[in-house]
Amino acid sequence: MSDDALVIFTPSGKRGHFPLGTPVLSAARQLGVDLDSVCGGRGICSKCQISPGYGEFPKHGVTVAEDALTEWNAVEERYKSKRGMLDGRRLGCQARIMGDVVIDVPPESQVHKQVIRKSAAERVIAMDPATRLLYVEVAEPDMHEPTGDFERLAIALRDQWQVEDVAADLAILRRLQPTLRKGEWKVTVALHKGNHDSRPRILDLWPGFHDGAILGLAVDLGSTTIAAHLCDLRDGRVLASGGVMNPQIRFGEDLMSRVSYVMMNAGGDVEMTRVVREALDGLAQSIAAEAGADPASIYETVVVCNPVMHHLLLGIDPVELGQAPFALATSGSLSLDARDLDLKSVNPAARVYMLPCIAGHVGADAAAVALSEQPGQSEEMVLIVDVGTNAEILLGNKSRVLACSSPTGPAFEGAQISSGQRAAPGAIERVEIDPVTKEPRFRVIGSDLWSDDPGFAAATERLGITGICGSGIIEAVAEMRMAGLVDQGGLIGGPDQTGTARCIAEGRTHAYVLHDGSADGGPRILVTQGDIRAIQLAKSALYAGARLLMDEMGIDHVDRVTLAGAFGAHISPKHAMVLGMIPDAPLDKVTSAGNAAGTGARIALCNVGARDQIEATVHHIHKVETAIEPRFQEHFVNANAIPHAVDGFPSLAAIVTLPHLSFNTAGGREGRRRRG
Repeated sequence: MSDDALVIFTPSGKRGHFPLGTPVLSAARQLGVDLDSVCGGRGICSKCQISPGYGEFPKHGVTVAEDALTEWNAVEERYKSKRGMLDGRRLGCQARIMGDVVIDVPPESQVHKQVIRKSAAERVIAMDPATRLLYVEVAEPDMHEPTGDFERLAIALRDQWQVEDVAADLAILRRLQPTLRKGEWKVTVALHKGNHDSRPRILDLWPGFHDGAILGLAVDLGSTTIAAHLCDLRDGRVLASGGVMNPQIRFGEDLMSRVSYVMMNAGGDVEMTRVVREALDGLAQSIAAEAGADPASIYETVVVCNPVMHHLLLGIDPVELGQAPFALATSGSLSLDARDLDLKSVNPAARVYMLPCIAGHVGADAAAVALSEQPGQSEEMVLIVDVGTNAEILLGNKSRVLACSSPTGPAFEGAQISSGQRAAPGAIERVEIDPVTKEPRFRVIGSDLWSDDPGFAAATERLGITGICGSGIIEAVAEMRMAGLVDQGGLIGGPDQTGTARCIAEGRTHAYVLHDGSADGGPRILVTQGDIRAIQLAKSALYAGARLLMDEMGIDHVDRVTLAGAFGAHISPKHAMVLGMIPDAPLDKVTSAGNAAGTGARIALCNVGARDQIEATVHHIHKVETAIEPRFQEHFVNANAIPHAVDGFPSLAAIVTLPHLSFNTAGGREGRRRRG
């Protein structure tokens, strides 16, 4: 009988021969197999569960006997009886190899677990976080070896986990001795090794074996909304998500008005820094409460934001970003202590990582979108539009990637709209208008029924019909254009021109009554001429930015369009194209990516290698500055028309016929046709 055995691990396919009696965990480590362990093979943590296979494996050329592993032992029995373990599973640190064997490492036992993002585009994130838990057994002090407790802890981390040159701050040193003695020289440490850290640092420690929560916060700090995901740093699961309005909005709805506020008001930047830090701290607290977690379990935060938000969060005066050449104080990524940003609710030792900015007005949020959507790896020419108050636009493929920022304003997020509101229960989010009767039907957030479905009134009685959100106003304006209620120039027709009494006079212009709840004490929800103008300005800025990048790239069409942003997943591609928000493309090539900047933040939170990747990538993205590009204004003016004054939309024309109308003051239903 041979004194060694062939071990094959799946799904990695790694294999090797090992002496009989070798623990499965040791074999996995030697082969570089992704098998988790916090306790270092002491039978405490149960992270190293494996599933051995028995019988014939012709694919691998082995037959696995029933006694290929040592028998079930008392440690495994104790764990299974106390905590439970699936039948057939073994602990890799307890089971020893006694014959040829095929061993499956289930997903939950892999260190670099893959986490699926349930959205329009499924996303796999390989887990390799900067912060992890490690259990160590420390040598007791000895009269003859006069080393300090911390030095012996450092030696234990080096010998048992190959962690070299560990650091700890004074708060940890103060707690070290009582913790070691309480744990009888066995402790678990939360160890952090970030991209900018020359030495790994201990953020926290507990007596004995500790397998408690170790959480991270991925934050997308937008001009209008601050969104965050609370993630478990052990497996990447999103435990809770939430958002709040950015309180800086009271100083100005867009970025330039906030920079102007700073220029006009001494100390204005200090005030804006204070309120945004307070909002971020409060959001961390509320999301942790929603997940039933202690915010002190948050050891890491990753933040993505545009350059003005970046500077204001850091407490840097953004005045240079208000004038050419739009110089950033720093464009590189940053690692900070959470206390530097006055984040008091998270763990006192928590760390913050901020993704790099690309340049000028193209920020870390655009870098996060690039990390999430990977335009530089695309064979096709892809346009990625992150829709928000300050839209981030990326265009490119494997050969080259361009980026710009476009000042769309907050209309797409429901602000500056007469009945506009944030996406919340009761807000109209989908709209259809019958082109013959001109009658609308709609859906509100919180109900799957359309307004003309039986039971809609009962289903929405509790929610109410409260207003219209970003996706709703986009669909409403596009549907009005398709139904002949709005002309190419964006003018709403009167009742005689449109043939419906829903178009009512409002001053010198007209408005369309989408819903009238006044009889029941509810609101009248109108689409006004001012609403149309706000949407036109926003969509024109978006389209002009995209066209500018296409000019720079020397192309007149794109192969694929990705809509991103907080409500990117809710925008109808057809309606976005009718409106002229995005260039013409086949509708099946227009997809949604949800909040791609937030996803990029999550990827950076869960994987330190992804941080290195995006830090390298930003140097290869070429920035186009819309603010000083003469053609931006020309593109902007042409894009005011719905969908556009001069650019053709052949893909759209194949599925939608837009009526040729002009509701100018002299014309009627068949009034003067406009060019284009």
